Amino acid sequence: MDGELLTIGAFARASRLSPKALRLYDELGLLPPVHVDPHSGYRHYAPAQLERARLVAWLRRLGMPLARIREVCELAPGAAALAVAAYWAQVEADVAARRDLAAFLVDQLERENTAMTAPETPSAPLTMRVAALTDRGLVRPANQDAAYAGSRLLAVADGYGPRGGPAATAAVEALKALEDQDLTSADLTAVLEEAARRAHRAAPPAAEESGSTLTALLRSGSRLGLLHIGDSRAYVLRDSGLFCVTHDHSVVQSLIDEGRLTPEEAASHPQRALLLRSLDAGVDFAPDLQLLEAHPGERYLLCTDGLAGVVPTETIQEVLAGAATPQQAVAELVRHAHEAGAPDNVGCVVGEVAAAA
Repeated sequence: MDGELLTIGAFARASRLSPKALRLYDELGLLPPVHVDPHSGYRHYAPAQLERARLVAWLRRLGMPLARIREVCELAPGAAALAVAAYWAQVEADVAARRDLAAFLVDQLERENTAMTAPETPSAPLTMRVAALTDRGLVRPANQDAAYAGSRLLAVADGYGPRGGPAATAAVEALKALEDQDLTSADLTAVLEEAARRAHRAAPPAAEESGSTLTALLRSGSRLGLLHIGDSRAYVLRDSGLFCVTHDHSVVQSLIDEGRLTPEEAASHPQRALLLRSLDAGVDFAPDLQLLEAHPGERYLLCTDGLAGVVPTETIQEVLAGAATPQQAVAELVRHAHEAGAPDNVGCVVGEVAAAA
């Protein structure tokens, strides 16, 4: 039977891959059959393909994304071994990062639980030292980023399309009125959502293909409401490290989440600028909303992808931890973006939580 072709069912049993997985790998060009019947569409595989199929099965058991499996399968055995070792080293680094994020979430939930169960005691008043900066970058002909830093509101927006600049400015302006509202007993996320919804309604017509991202923090005492839509980001620097507390609403991020694209491939993907969610009259309004608890000594960074897309996370953490003031931090971050080529506009806001004097 060595020279005979195997049906997809027989090949699935021999390779320990399901027929559904084999059909997917065929679509991706990872494991195409050697023959497809032109009338029935039945797939047939050669016995010689079993070695590659078993390698694919093993790599999937490791959790390797399909995009990276495709790369490994094209390598000679020695190079493939090095690629698998490099992948596993990255997995271990990612696990460490997720461990830190889990610690952040546990800490956040414990704070919320304490706030709910502890007797009512006056908490020490907090304040924020803040700074905002936008920059055209070194390639774009105009600056379509907007940023705002107030005593209670931090916001960044990244416009796109012919009217992207006005869209980003309008998004931030829609939130500024919140600075003057009494938010003592307000639902911060609901307040942010309604203000952002007004900006969404005012977005340019869909035919103009213009819109904006929006990421904002609204503070009342030690409570922080976070609103996020698009691929700008929010980070918090705490004693345990730097954490990104938003998730990009982009095509490439969805492909990464599905294992169809590696982060390295995403950086140069032709659709890296396409958003799944934004302030755009042509799409549904669907922001992410969450509540955070602020403590003295923490620093918060909101930034557009013109910073996060070119400056490594490690560098961002070093700048946030080492800068003497928020003003120095935003200036240093923009400088690093320039050193990386600044192919896009750069917008960033830094807020430092401190006990009120």
